[in-house]
Amino acid sequence: MQKSIPWLSLLPLCAALLLTAATPASAERWVVLIQGNPAGFMEIETPKPGEMQCHFEFNDRGRGPNLDTRVVFGDDGLPREITTTGNDYLKAPVDESFTWKEGSARWKNSQEGGEKRLDDPAMYLSRESACPDLGILAAALLGSPDQRLALLPEGDALLEIVGEQTFSADGQQKNLRHASLTGLGFSPTFLWLDEDDSFFGATSSWFSFLPEGWESIGDEMAQIDDAANTDWTAGLVGRLVHRPGHGAAFKNARIWDATREQPARGQTVLVIGNTIQAIGEDGTVELPEGVEVIDAGGKLLMPGLWDMHTHVGDLDGVLNLAAGVTTVRDMANDMDKVLALRLAWQEGTAVGPRIILSGIIDGPGPYAAPTEILVDTEEEARLAIDRYGDLGFDQIKIYSSVLPELVPYMAERAHHRGMRVSGHIPNGMTAEQAIKDGFDEIQHANMLFLTFWGDEGIDTRTPARFTEVAMRAADFDFEAPETLAFFEFLRQKAIVVDPTIAIFESMFTTRPGIVPATWKPIIHRLPPQVRRGMMGGGLEPPAGEEERYERSFQAMVRMVGEVHRAGIPIVAGTDTLAGFGLHRELELYVEAGIPPAEVLGLATLGSAKIAGRAERLGTIEVGRLADLILVDGDPLTDISDIRNVVLTVKDGTIYHPAEMYQAIGVTP
Repeated sequence: MQKSIPWLSLLPLCAALLLTAATPASAERWVVLIQGNPAGFMEIETPKPGEMQCHFEFNDRGRGPNLDTRVVFGDDGLPREITTTGNDYLKAPVDESFTWKEGSARWKNSQEGGEKRLDDPAMYLSRESACPDLGILAAALLGSPDQRLALLPEGDALLEIVGEQTFSADGQQKNLRHASLTGLGFSPTFLWLDEDDSFFGATSSWFSFLPEGWESIGDEMAQIDDAANTDWTAGLVGRLVHRPGHGAAFKNARIWDATREQPARGQTVLVIGNTIQAIGEDGTVELPEGVEVIDAGGKLLMPGLWDMHTHVGDLDGVLNLAAGVTTVRDMANDMDKVLALRLAWQEGTAVGPRIILSGIIDGPGPYAAPTEILVDTEEEARLAIDRYGDLGFDQIKIYSSVLPELVPYMAERAHHRGMRVSGHIPNGMTAEQAIKDGFDEIQHANMLFLTFWGDEGIDTRTPARFTEVAMRAADFDFEAPETLAFFEFLRQKAIVVDPTIAIFESMFTTRPGIVPATWKPIIHRLPPQVRRGMMGGGLEPPAGEEERYERSFQAMVRMVGEVHRAGIPIVAGTDTLAGFGLHRELELYVEAGIPPAEVLGLATLGSAKIAGRAERLGTIEVGRLADLILVDGDPLTDISDIRNVVLTVKDGTIYHPAEMYQAIGVTP
C-alpha cells in the first residue's frame, strides 16, 4: 500500500530512488522487505575499480521488477555510463541507457530520451535501476559545498543530516547517520548512512531495503523514519492551519448539498467551533462579536468530499485537504501507522482528514498482501477480526488469498462485531458466491467482470485479475441476461460497489512517455521527479492489442454507469494519488453517464450514509459538523470545476489549498 503518490504507476521509480543505494564494499547482498517479510534482493559485484554490476528483483503479489544494471563511474564518483535491462514492476520490458562524454549527457528509456550540455556536476536518476542511484547521489551531495546537486533530466536535490543512532544485530554494531533528501517528491526521503557515509538502508512501515544480516533492525529504523516524517508534516501545522478564535461566517455563498436540487444563493453559514450554528439569507444571520467574516464571492459552498478507497501516509493529509477531501476510508495499511495518523489528524497535531478504518485480512501464500494479518483457520480469522474490532475499525477487507471456505465465518464474525465486510473476491470464488457468504461491498470494478469468468480457472491472486480484464472486457455483453440478472442480484442485496476506475485508466491506457489522461490536467503542477514517475506507462499490452486495452477501459467506465443505473450504490474511491485522484474518479463517473449532481452526492452524503456517519456529516445543516469546501465554478454543470477548491474547512478549521500546495512543491 503506497501512500502519498500513485503507488501502482510510480512504484518502479520509487524502487529505483528509494531502494537502490550505494552499498558498503563488504556488502554483496541486500534484502527487500515488504511489511517485514522478505520479498527480494539486490546483489552487487565490482569487477574492476570504477565499475559496478547489480541484479535486483522482488515479488509483490506476482508483480515486481527483475533488473540488471552496469554502471561506470568518473573520477568524481558520478556515473558516466549506465545500462539497465530486464522488466519493471508491471513486467514491461526495460532497456535504459545513459552516457556522459565530453561534457554532454544523453539518456534514453521507454519513457524519455534527451541530451543536455553539462558545465557543472549533475546526477542522472535512472527510471529503472538495479544499482545504487540514491546512494551515489547521497555521496555526491555530501561532497558538494552546499550539499546540493542538479539532477537529470531536471530538478535538484539537497541532503541534510538529521540525526544519529546506534543499531545492533547478530553481535554486530553500527553507528548510523540519519539523512534527509529533498527534491525527489512532495516531501523528504529519509535514508541511513553507514559509518563511512556510504548508504546503509532505507525503511518504511511498508517497504524496506537492508543489508543481509541486518533485517532485524528494520522495524526500529522504520519507526524512526516514520517519526521523522511525522515531525516534518507536523511542522506544516503552524503554516497551514487557521483556527478562527470566535468562529467564522461565510457570506454571499451558493449553498449546495445532496438534499437540494439547486444551490441556494446569497446565503450565510455561521460556524462556531466545529459545528454549523446557523444558516440563512445574507443579512438575516446574527453574527457574534469577533467572528471572522469570509466573503465567498458567490462561489459554491458544499460539503467536503469523501475518498472511500485510500491507503494513507503522512503527506496524504495535505494532498487530500488541499483537494477538498475531508474524510477518507483507509482500505489497508500498517495498523500502528494508520492509528497514529488518525490520532494526529483528530487532535490537530498534523494536517489531515477524518479517517474511516478498514482492516485488511489475507491468507498466507506466494501472493499474500503486504500485511501481517494472514489467516488460514477460523480461530486465526476470529482473532484478527476481534483485534480490528477492539481497535475501533469500522469494517474488514477480505483479500485475494483468503480461503473461500473461511468467508462465511469471517462475515458472520465481523457482522457480530458490528463491522461491514468488503474486499477483493477471494481466488476460487465469484462475486455472487462472496455476496451470498456475507460480503456487503466489492472493491474494484475488475472484480465485477471476473465473476463472469469464474469457472475458467483465472488465478485472481495474480496480475491476471488485471490482464484478463484488459484483454476481455472490450467484448463484454452488458445486455446479456446473465449480466442483467447479476445487476439485479446486487441491487436486491444492497451491495455497494467501490469501482476505483481511475487506477484502471492508469493501468490500461497509459503508455510510456505519454502524458497519461489520468494526470493530464495537473501533471505540469507537480515536482519534477513526480512528473517523471507518472510517465512510466501502465500494463504492457501484447503486440497489437493497445486498442483492445483502450476499449476494455471504456467498458469499465460503462460498467460504472450501468451499475449506477441499475440502482446499485457506488462510493467514490481512488486507490491512487491522494486528492487529485478523486477529482479524476468523479470526472470518469460523469463520463459513465452519471449526472454531476449525483456524482457529487455519492461523494458526499452517499458515502457518509454507507460509512454510518450521515447524522453529522455529508450535508450543510444546523448542528452538523463543519466539513465544507468552497469551489470556484459550477461542478454541478461541469464536474471538472471540482478541481477548483479555494478553501477547505475540516472540523471547523480553515485551510487554504494554495498555501498547502506551495508547502509541498505543487504549483497552486
